[in-house]
Amino acid sequence: MAGLTVGVVALPLALAFGITTGLGAAAGLTTAIVAGLVAAVFGGSHVQVSGPTGAMTVVLVPLVARHGADAVVVVGVIAGLFVVVASALRLGRLLAYIPWPVIEGFTLGIAVIIFLQQVPAALGVATPEGENTAIVAVRAALDALDHGSFAALLLVGLVVAVMVLAPRLHRSLPASLLAVVAATSAVKVVGLDVATIGALPSTLPAPSLPAVDLGVLGGFIGPAFAVALLAAIESLLSAKVADGMVDGPRHDPDRELFGQGLANVVSPLFGGMPATGAIARTAVNVRAGARTRLASVVHSLALVAVVLAGSDLVAEIPLAALAGVLVVTAMRMVEVHNIRSILRSTRSDAAVLGITAAATIVFDLVVAVEVGVAVAAVLALRQVARTTALAETPVPAEVDPEDEESLLHEHIVAYRIDGALFFGASQRFLASLSQVADVRVVILRLPDLQVLDATGAHALGEIVADLERRHITVLLKGPRPEHERLLRNVGALDHLASEHHLFTDLDAAVAHARLHASGAGHDPTCRPPSPRAA
Repeated sequence: MAGLTVGVVALPLALAFGITTGLGAAAGLTTAIVAGLVAAVFGGSHVQVSGPTGAMTVVLVPLVARHGADAVVVVGVIAGLFVVVASALRLGRLLAYIPWPVIEGFTLGIAVIIFLQQVPAALGVATPEGENTAIVAVRAALDALDHGSFAALLLVGLVVAVMVLAPRLHRSLPASLLAVVAATSAVKVVGLDVATIGALPSTLPAPSLPAVDLGVLGGFIGPAFAVALLAAIESLLSAKVADGMVDGPRHDPDRELFGQGLANVVSPLFGGMPATGAIARTAVNVRAGARTRLASVVHSLALVAVVLAGSDLVAEIPLAALAGVLVVTAMRMVEVHNIRSILRSTRSDAAVLGITAAATIVFDLVVAVEVGVAVAAVLALRQVARTTALAETPVPAEVDPEDEESLLHEHIVAYRIDGALFFGASQRFLASLSQVADVRVVILRLPDLQVLDATGAHALGEIVADLERRHITVLLKGPRPEHERLLRNVGALDHLASEHHLFTDLDAAVAHARLHASGAGHDPTCRPPSPRAA
């Protein structure tokens, strides 16, 4: 029953996504059948439902416009192989490294693009030429002023109304199918003159490979990578959402990548297009009671029955009705509470969200993810760099602690370095320590230093060298073993006046500091450090 339910929900979406890409309704239906079946059997989730999605159309529309339908087959197969290789390399868990604002940002951008893609069909005009979705939508709106169809706009309104109201009457109602049936019936009863899907094949096509010039294959690597990235991200996100909805075994991310990769290799060969795990259909599947792969398999078989027995009925569906379905789908993709939460969190996260969404709309998904992750990484490093603290700490006194005058004349100062000392914080650290004056000995306490990289170690070496040139003795207390190795490897410890100026005990460091500060100084143990010193 769950499989039949999700099959009913998937039918109008599969038709709509196929038409939107420019490949036709049959391609969308074939994708839902073939990719849905292959991913259900070989994927890593027990309840995932795969097929054509709006996010994938965002990548495929410009590809079809530029290279034609045959390019989708080549790109799909290459992308599928990329995902299978990612599975073999066990990259499925890398999704955790994509920040939440980046995911929400490109989801928002995808939703905007899907909405704009429906403008020509919703206004009843032919899709103008062009690759930028926003420009095409504007051109379609201008064309509609003279050649638009008010009937198409009314049908979109009817579909939107039914899809919004039906779930309020009963949650389990297949709102998208009811909306399409209502719109198709209205066209027949009133006799509206609107474009329809048209004839569909009554059988599944046989697998075939297009004739492709091997010399142009290199030009398809970029789009194939975009398709592979999207297939992996959206499928793993959907599977992760499904894990939270059902009490059962969690998905295997690497097996899920294998199943999705195989589905993307097979689907284009049958005349379909690249597919991903579909969050909306997976959620319907779970809510309808699915607990095993059988439900996803039945979903594909139900769509096979539509091809074999219902192709004549499907041919009468108006294109404007499918546009209305995708308009609502785009609106439901945007999780308003998530967007609001990110905007209220920090300015950095809000900036990542906005930049990623804008890059998705203006450029493409791969650029959006790259830019979003890069911006998030830079802002995160900036935040980590701010956690680096240089705090002056009291020096244990041998004299009466109430006698501040005697402490002042010791000319010894100790600093504790906390947090992370890496390339993002090294310059601020250098500027802070360079202000040290009127002292004879500086003790740098390093046990609380959490992160140290080569740049930070080099900066530490520079400040030691600078202080030693100013006849200020530098003592280091307690770097971690891994940090000490790094300091030695970059030569930072070579700037110490003696290899004995490295301590594990603060009291010993203070005693040695007093030896220098008292003028008794040049302790016999002081000799230039050996690079081989342990």
